[in-house]
Amino acid sequence: MNMHPVVERLIDVLGSSAVVWRSREMAAYVEDWRGRHAGKAMCVALPSSTEEVSAIVKLCAREQIPILPQGGNTSLCGGAVPSGGEPAPVVVNLARMRHVRSVDVDNHTMEVEAGCVLADIQALAAQHGLLYPISLGSEGSCQIGGNISTNAGGTGVLRYGNTRENILGLEVVLADGTIWDGLRGLRKDNTGLDLKHLFIAAEGTMGIVTAAILKLHPLPRAYAFAWVAVRSPHDALQLLTQCRAAFGPRLTAFEMMNAAQLNLVLEHVPGRRNPLAGNHNWHVLVELADDQEGAEGSQDMQRLLEKAYAQGLLLDAAIAVSEAHRHEMWQVRHSVSEANKKAGVGLTSDTAVPVSRVPDFIDKATAAVREIVPEIGVVVVAHLGDGNVHFIPFFSFKQWASLDAPEATAESIRRAVNDAAYALDGTFSAEHGVGQVYVSQRARYKLPVELAMMRAVKQAFDPHDLLNPGRLLP
Repeated sequence: MNMHPVVERLIDVLGSSAVVWRSREMAAYVEDWRGRHAGKAMCVALPSSTEEVSAIVKLCAREQIPILPQGGNTSLCGGAVPSGGEPAPVVVNLARMRHVRSVDVDNHTMEVEAGCVLADIQALAAQHGLLYPISLGSEGSCQIGGNISTNAGGTGVLRYGNTRENILGLEVVLADGTIWDGLRGLRKDNTGLDLKHLFIAAEGTMGIVTAAILKLHPLPRAYAFAWVAVRSPHDALQLLTQCRAAFGPRLTAFEMMNAAQLNLVLEHVPGRRNPLAGNHNWHVLVELADDQEGAEGSQDMQRLLEKAYAQGLLLDAAIAVSEAHRHEMWQVRHSVSEANKKAGVGLTSDTAVPVSRVPDFIDKATAAVREIVPEIGVVVVAHLGDGNVHFIPFFSFKQWASLDAPEATAESIRRAVNDAAYALDGTFSAEHGVGQVYVSQRARYKLPVELAMMRAVKQAFDPHDLLNPGRLLP
């Protein structure tokens, strides 16, 4: 296999150990973790510094070679791997950029490079008595640069917000290789446009995030956690309203899943147990966090649940009796992606609607997809507290293989789900990003003036469309 001249020059810049160019060795970088999206790359570059990222981008800009920034490759919408465009891109994987540059305890900030793994950031913050609150099922492998580029959410958004709300400053390599140093740990800076927000959720199309200043929070001293069975999403919504009124900002998480999702986890992920005896159609996870020692969160939780039980809002509940018990129940929630991958083909959606409309959305979306495939299963796992519903029409592998036109069917189903969300003032992407899967949806759901503004910004930052081309904008 002949080496492309650009690959040769990248080896000169980075060294041979930092450039992967043989097809077999690139396999892990050009296919997503679920095995649904794959493409070709000219090579994979593994820089170890912002200056090396800049050098890569300058070389590719001169040669008009597309660039695909990549983090931990945990995307659920094909956003982290190449598609099929020509010329094949240079994948810039930031896994070697894992330095924590500083922790400022008094300022509640941490400066990290983009390749730092989310779980490592959480652990280091905890060592300093602080919290980085973004928590995801993939936190053991996803990288902070990817979290920023997709504005990742997770289970703590109800209290702490998405990634966007927890970023104070960024360092970014622009499309011509220029390095923008916006690493300022300020809560207030009213000197014009807040430029960092142009790169958060931009999926690497405006620049490559190489470092960030993260906003940290007080580390909770005590948690209270309950796994609750309810009859319906309508009852879950009423329970959420009561929890908000009773607990205020102490309410950290309010998650919901249906029996179909729980059963997939129990069947396909070893070591996971049903937190409740008996079978129930809908399950809710409620968590409180207290910043003070000695808080009576579990007692407060029990009193509220007893009141809700008396009102008929819940059928059963289990309150975590230890940190290990709490962790065990959270592991069930964090195992949903692993279980669904093993069980079949789930057409994962990332819809969001106003919290008050979540039950109506689930009803409407279920009816819509069953008009297309009457026997289709429906798996639901939702961040009910912020209105983000992962509504997943689900096929067994056998069902999927029996479809005459699986991709066309999938597109019809996705459109039906997203139409249901938009009819309720919702959106098709809340925390996963756009990637490859949802690019075609943008033209259908975004206003022409919105697309025009986005294209104008893209043109200003990347006039030759070299950064992650074909993504984000149709």
